[in-house]
Amino acid sequence: MIDAIPQAIAAIGSGGLVGFTLGLIGGGGSILATPLLLYVVGISQPHIAIGTGALAVTVNAYANLIGHARKGHVWWRCAIVFAATGTVGALAGSSLGKVFDGQKLLFLFGLLMLAVAALMLRPRTTVTSSIVKTDRLTCWKTAAVALGAGAASGFFGIGGGFLIVPGLMLSTGMPMISAVGSSLLAVGTFGLATAINYAVSGLIDWPIAAEFIGGGVIGGLGGMLLATRLATKRNLLNQIFAALIIVVAFYVLYKNSAAVLPL
Repeated sequence: MIDAIPQAIAAIGSGGLVGFTLGLIGGGGSILATPLLLYVVGISQPHIAIGTGALAVTVNAYANLIGHARKGHVWWRCAIVFAATGTVGALAGSSLGKVFDGQKLLFLFGLLMLAVAALMLRPRTTVTSSIVKTDRLTCWKTAAVALGAGAASGFFGIGGGFLIVPGLMLSTGMPMISAVGSSLLAVGTFGLATAINYAVSGLIDWPIAAEFIGGGVIGGLGGMLLATRLATKRNLLNQIFAALIIVVAFYVLYKNSAAVLPL
């Protein structure tokens, strides 16, 4: 797609974009990892792109988690319950994804991107709740969507933060900045389960993963620094990013439509 750009620079820049969005809005950034690895970095096999992207998202999410934890944005009990429960779904989803036809998987991925964009375009209202602490009942409520989010994460090689962040907000009443920070534990853990599953099958490009991760760590620092300052403008940021996802989604659908709709 952009052969004039050296692959290493493309990988670092692409990782920086994913890391930045993960740090800034928590969900949505990782869904760009696979398209970027395929069409910008130049990985030719969809399954290798998914496995490599899952590894990169894992490291970037954990790096951003550290920063949010230091600022007190992580509600650990709920985050741990969600991550542990969803990992079961991630392992099952990634096992299915490995044996699924690559182009058909990418076509479904494009449809998922449109769904994610639609969710991000929905206006977010302020969540109010009388819950002021994380008791056991509250945490198990957050786990209600963890299996589904984990399965989607594993199947498509994404973090699933776009599902986790609103789920945490609605079930616990935590503010968005805390949901963003707490979601990163699940995003990283889901990605790790997927990456291990793909690595066992030799479906990770390790040099590109290292470059992607390096860019992601740098981008994540910038996103995290802006997250608190721009907390009141999250809806606008989501709308801008959703528009980008829609453009990429249509490109992915166009590139892989022949696998589903042969002429």
